Amino acid sequence: MSPAALPLSHLSLALAAVLVWGSNFVVIQFALAELPPLTMAALRFTMAALPAALLLPRPAVPWGQLAAYGLFVGAGQFGLLYTAMAHDISPGMASLVIQTQVFFTLLLAVAFAGERVQRFQAAALALAAGGIGVILTHTGGSVTPMGLALTLAAAFSWACGNLVGKRAGRVNMLAYTVWSSLFAAAALWVMALWHDGPARALHAVQAASPLAWAAMGWQAYANTLFGYGIWSWLLSRHEASQVVPFALGVPVVGMLTASVVVAEPLPGWKLAAAGLVLAGLPLNVFWPALRRRLREGA
Repeated sequence: MSPAALPLSHLSLALAAVLVWGSNFVVIQFALAELPPLTMAALRFTMAALPAALLLPRPAVPWGQLAAYGLFVGAGQFGLLYTAMAHDISPGMASLVIQTQVFFTLLLAVAFAGERVQRFQAAALALAAGGIGVILTHTGGSVTPMGLALTLAAAFSWACGNLVGKRAGRVNMLAYTVWSSLFAAAALWVMALWHDGPARALHAVQAASPLAWAAMGWQAYANTLFGYGIWSWLLSRHEASQVVPFALGVPVVGMLTASVVVAEPLPGWKLAAAGLVLAGLPLNVFWPALRRRLREGA
């Protein structure tokens, strides 16, 4: 049986997460101008976890699941993504490449969760993949091979986190995100102190400007608690194939934001590729309802 379309309220939440995530790549650049990437990631998840973990009860899931989600989404996804964005990939390109997590998530869901991808969903993903392919063949100087490799690894880590979060079931997903952030922060501080060194990390934190701290606040509260809380909540209630394709809208928002805010070039081929990505989204979202109406009218 084909999955039903998302209710309008759930659709609105998914789109809200896409808007927050898409705009965040430029925000990341503001913070990276002043903070080492791993120190910045550690600060982000520390702010997401504290003091909220003192106010919200731990969700009724095993400690191992909280740790796994925190390590995949925090240390894996953002530790790698921030490292790539420091020197090796532009904000607009990062917003695109990281969305290969959609394909990784669906493959993992089929392999390990027994989900099935419907034909219309495969068609929507094929359109979006065409758009991604166009952009990856026109990278120019906006991404290095190392930046591409790190961002793809970050995308795979995010996909693993999606599957872990889906297994949480119907728990308080805000509390789930907060408590898992404790594990992300702990791992990232170990990585930051090893890679950046205590002196550099401390100096960067002390010298950070109000703009850098505002960027950190946006990432911790809007991006992490709001965005990932909503995302995990949706995944706990719907099949991954119904939810994760919405993330393909993130690079469109990311590229437009980067063009407006930091003047990242937006040539015609990027617009054409974004059009392919956008074409896949309405097919995935609205086809179930349209097919049902066609069958009822037959």
